[in-house]
Amino acid sequence: MLRISVLALAMALSLAAAKADQPSYGPQLEGFAYPHPVQRFALTSQGKDLSMAFMDIAPKGQANGRTAVLLHGKNFCGATWEKTIDVLSEAGYRVIAPDQIGFCASTKPEGYQFSFNQLAANTHALLASLGIERATVIGHSMGGMLGARYALAYPQAVEQLVLVNPIGLEDWQAEGVPYATIDQLYAGELKTSFDSIKAYQQRFYYNGRWKPEYDRWVSMLAGMYAGPGKAIVALNQAQTSDMVFTQPVVHEFGRIQAPTLLLIGDKDRTAPGANRAPKEIAERLGNYPELGRRAAQAIPNATLVAFPELGHSPQVEAPGEFHQALLKGLSGLGH
Repeated sequence: MLRISVLALAMALSLAAAKADQPSYGPQLEGFAYPHPVQRFALTSQGKDLSMAFMDIAPKGQANGRTAVLLHGKNFCGATWEKTIDVLSEAGYRVIAPDQIGFCASTKPEGYQFSFNQLAANTHALLASLGIERATVIGHSMGGMLGARYALAYPQAVEQLVLVNPIGLEDWQAEGVPYATIDQLYAGELKTSFDSIKAYQQRFYYNGRWKPEYDRWVSMLAGMYAGPGKAIVALNQAQTSDMVFTQPVVHEFGRIQAPTLLLIGDKDRTAPGANRAPKEIAERLGNYPELGRRAAQAIPNATLVAFPELGHSPQVEAPGEFHQALLKGLSGLGH
């Protein structure tokens, strides 16, 4: 009995030590190191004074006169694009990587009505302030939904559109996934931890294969929930979950004018809300091989590149393979 108690105590101390090593960040990700200097764009939106964080990286290689705008996903930040930033910069692009309002290093506003049109307008204002009239827009995950909305709202401003495992290739509400109120989503967000984020990403993002370097991206998110801004971080995440669920863009793919490159990791099974759907519905959601094909057929000038063995974040999981396909695709799109 004593031996079991000692073993249990040792395991508890080990777990406590592991948790103590997990960082705590401020509500605007204070304390987390970005790969490039973070600048701030001040804007007024919905009567609120806001600050939008972004990185602006000059070309390292011979400048090609073009700009790439990188739009992060819901469970990601501008920093997650660090390897893509380096590759595009070396290829001659100026690279802009913003954190959307409500996310990461940007303001977490109270009483803000989140919509993809609003985030697109904020991003357009940022680019206008930098003198950028046209850009290649690259969106990952939720950033893919935002990129599609941006291309629809500002068609003349989008030279090329790249969608990397975008969510929203299906309308979950129309598929029968039950609605969850913001209060319900908020209650769930308050339970978020390093372990819950990692478990979710292991299940849906990387096909069960985990590399130690992925822990950094889990800590980036979990640190905000462990910090002093937990309540507003959780609330904004609940509000943006509602936005993702109730504002589909898939029905408008046929109106996208920009040449579009779809980069799809086929092992991805991301389907927001599937956890609250009946089993027979949940099992058919997030079928990215089929969703990618459907999206390529619906978008008028689309090219599909599939990665059969990669998951939700191919740029993180296999950067060499991903960036080779990205640069090849960008050179092949009309501009």
